[in-house]
Amino acid sequence: MEDLETFTADNSVIADLTGHEPGLAPCPDKLSSPRLGLVVAKKLARRAVLRNLVKRIAREAFRQVRADLPPCDLVLRLAKSPGGTDGASRRAMRAEIDGLLIRLSKALARQ
Repeated sequence: MEDLETFTADNSVIADLTGHEPGLAPCPDKLSSPRLGLVVAKKLARRAVLRNLVKRIAREAFRQVRADLPPCDLVLRLAKSPGGTDGASRRAMRAEIDGLLIRLSKALARQ
């Protein structure tokens, strides 16, 4: 992606599908495939291990639904601190991200 001002100016309409959980904002794009951007703040996930885990889980979830999405830029933003790195937390993160991607694909299909 380019610098923030150009990105925001080119994609002025951003539909935010979030509540309290990680946010996923689609931006229409002129490219041929969807792209994913990740924002995992150090303030919410202090340990690099946890930040990298969130990013890995999000990239894998996106990779599996990428073919079903229209060309757009998706920005996933962590809104609250994730639970941890244990198995239950990983499954909860994955389920939450999968839910956001499903909601997004349904919302974009209606447009």
